[in-house]
Amino acid sequence: MRILVIEDDERVAALIKKGLEEMGFAVTIASEGKVGKKLALSGLFQLVITDVMLPDINGIDVCKTIRKGMPDLPIIMLTALGTTDDKVGGFDAGANDYLVKPFDFRELYVRIRELLKRVNAGGSAARKAILKAGNLEMNLQTGIVRRNDKEINLTPKEFRLLEYMMNNQGRVISRAEIAEHVWQTTFDTGTNFIDVYINYLRKKIDKDHDVKLIQTRPGIGFIFSWTESNSPGRP
Repeated sequence: MRILVIEDDERVAALIKKGLEEMGFAVTIASEGKVGKKLALSGLFQLVITDVMLPDINGIDVCKTIRKGMPDLPIIMLTALGTTDDKVGGFDAGANDYLVKPFDFRELYVRIRELLKRVNAGGSAARKAILKAGNLEMNLQTGIVRRNDKEINLTPKEFRLLEYMMNNQGRVISRAEIAEHVWQTTFDTGTNFIDVYINYLRKKIDKDHDVKLIQTRPGIGFIFSWTESNSPGRP
């Protein structure tokens, strides 16, 4: 298993390399974003760890470029910035997970292990080509989402979140479950990034529609359901 680490701090890079190699991984270090992008797109690596603050290119831009060229390559972002907006920015760029410095190496290892496990499991699972909920239709092959035949533009993370919710229609989904299956991470109760993305989806999916597909269950989570909604004609 080959891991690419894009990190300009030599001390941090050396610690990560040493720890991962002791766990049996083959590790390559890139100290600049341009070099990291080129290596990541070579197809030689099964996972990328990138810092946000790099000397030449912002790690967010590095992540976006990698995600365009390698849509299924797992990416973990490292940063000293831990606000909700920072995390949303990282996830919007295509990161699978987000770890705030300073961190315990054991936590990084667990994140890597769980991410690779879920990515491998997800890659082998068959998916329906088209998901439907009333007048909402999601085409997983073309990436097109429509409601009432009007196309809706979603970011990659919004698309994955909607896909997961549509595949679990009619049941309450907790924030912890969403974090685990959509972001491949452990839910941090100190942030509200999941609620932020739910609100993003609501504005795009439910705004200007009488029927609201995404509903909140206070203290529990969220439910995506057409039958639960007050659809036209229902008493």
